[in-house]
Amino acid sequence: MTMRLGDMSTREKLRAMEALWDDLTRDPESVPAPDWHQEALEERALRAETGSSTFSEWETVKQRLRENTR
Repeated sequence: MTMRLGDMSTREKLRAMEALWDDLTRDPESVPAPDWHQEALEERALRAETGSSTFSEWETVKQRLRENTR
């Protein structure tokens, strides 16, 4: 069955996205990471090693996210 995106409801689009994600995650090695991912990881590791990054406790982050989404 083929449907145009414009004809799908939000609920149908979300179901399709979930089905795609479930299928892709069955074999994560088949999903290539973009080049910038490695660059970003290296940059973050360097900031952590040099002490120029700041970190927060997970509970603090969750609370901050809850407050920002109200």
